[in-house]
Amino acid sequence: MLFPRPSKGYFNEHEAAHALGISLEEFRVLVRRHIVESEDELSNLPMTSFQPSDLLLLQFLATTSSRREPVAAG
Repeated sequence: MLFPRPSKGYFNEHEAAHALGISLEEFRVLVRRHIVESEDELSNLPMTSFQPSDLLLLQFLATTSSRREPVAAG
């Protein structure tokens, strides 16, 4: 998936999930699975900003994860 040049340099979690074409819960599962190391870090997720390069990496992880197992909530 190619992303158009963003009009801004960051995305909140809602915008990032929308850009990736997944639900907010699926986005959180993806981040929990591949990025955060503790539940404390997960509680900061709503305040986290994601750069376009982060979305590119998350798209890659979502694609490779979906080949192995679906990104499921919970």
